[in-house]
Amino acid sequence: MKTKTTLFKLAAVVLVTIGASTAAYAQLPKINNIRPYDKSGINVFEDPKDSTYMFDGLKVKFGAGFTQQFQNLKHKNPGALKNDVGSFGGGVSTPGNRLKVITPGFQTAQANLFMDVQLADGVRLNITTYLSTKHHNETWVKGGYIQFDKLPFKGAVWEELMKIATIKIGHFEVNYGDEHFRRSDGGQAIYNPFMEGNIMDEFATEIGGEVYLKKNGWFGMIGMTNGMIKGNVDSLYASANPDGDYHKSPSLILKGGVDKQLTQDIRVRVSGSYYGNQSSGSNTIFGGDRSGSNYQFIMEQNSANPSSTTGAGTPLAFSGRFNPGFSKKINTYMLNGFLKVKGFELFGTYETASGRNARETDTRDAKQFAIDGVYRFGKAEDLFIGVKYNTVTARLADNAAGTGAGAIVYTGDVKLNRVAAAAGWFMTKNVLLKGEYVVQKYKDFPTADFRSGGKFNGYVIEAVVGF
Repeated sequence: MKTKTTLFKLAAVVLVTIGASTAAYAQLPKINNIRPYDKSGINVFEDPKDSTYMFDGLKVKFGAGFTQQFQNLKHKNPGALKNDVGSFGGGVSTPGNRLKVITPGFQTAQANLFMDVQLADGVRLNITTYLSTKHHNETWVKGGYIQFDKLPFKGAVWEELMKIATIKIGHFEVNYGDEHFRRSDGGQAIYNPFMEGNIMDEFATEIGGEVYLKKNGWFGMIGMTNGMIKGNVDSLYASANPDGDYHKSPSLILKGGVDKQLTQDIRVRVSGSYYGNQSSGSNTIFGGDRSGSNYQFIMEQNSANPSSTTGAGTPLAFSGRFNPGFSKKINTYMLNGFLKVKGFELFGTYETASGRNARETDTRDAKQFAIDGVYRFGKAEDLFIGVKYNTVTARLADNAAGTGAGAIVYTGDVKLNRVAAAAGWFMTKNVLLKGEYVVQKYKDFPTADFRSGGKFNGYVIEAVVGF
């Protein structure tokens, strides 16, 4: 009874705080050419382009994203050998394929802090910080960049060019594909009608630059980065690169497409993207999220320390996701389609990737398909329901689960598929309550792998604040 009373008091405090912050929100300074962090940022992909904005002095704006989830998921792996063996305690790990024992409860809360600065006419700075996440529960800087929608020097040629051009330089979220605009990112979960993004999660922050051209709904982008999640001036060394290639290559990113409002009620967007790196020190385009999954400790080995890594190379922060492990060489392509007809939205992803890690000599393939339909209704589309289907087919590295005599040798493709149904309610444009029921299955994993015959299902409820 005391616990329920405490929860009611906490809810009352939260609602009062939300009301006060919402009133103050209207007084925040305006930053130009930025995707809003509230409901109005939904279905905004690349940052908007407005060259007519009149600069009237330096402005600093702080924003935030907060999430809290309640999870009731269950999992099993009946096809795995030794699925009743494995524990972790006292610093001693007992090998085995038993899954972690999980119960219904609250996940670790997540919070993001955004600082946006209008430095000059058409010049904007962003710094994003993870205050608390599944991967890092301490404060951790996601990245920062400077964006030019105008250049700070005069000239008719440059002024005409910058009417359609945008330049981004710094340590930022790589713009590969459109899915990363719809996924949850730590505490910033207001854009996502579901709990998670794709099973094969395409997200990384890298150091470099991107140049955009936009006109009449058509857009194109070319970018180049260091191909790694952080700065690295070290040379590659032999023990970590048995393939004998010690050269570090930059990553090349290409993107193009069209985004048209055909009528008042119909919008269509189609885009194609490419990301490639031919020799990286540690590429993370499929594993660069420093926040973590919104499914916690699901389909994870019981013998794994939550702060470490499991035998199959899956950090516990990323439960339910799949990383093909293309850390040394990767070439990946994505095609996205988006259709909005009044309150109905359809979003699809087709992706094909190939690559390898530093211990392999041949490349492997991975393919992904995802499609979701969302219907938004109510006076201001404040309510929504949605369903999503996602499948991955991939060949794993032979050394993905150990080396030497104990290594698991993979001889064929593995498959994962997920079906999720969700519903949500925007109490205000800054406050969202949503829930999801999910079923995910793991197929064709060898019996020595803890994911063999794996399945998880259940529901997650999430409260989100974004401003």
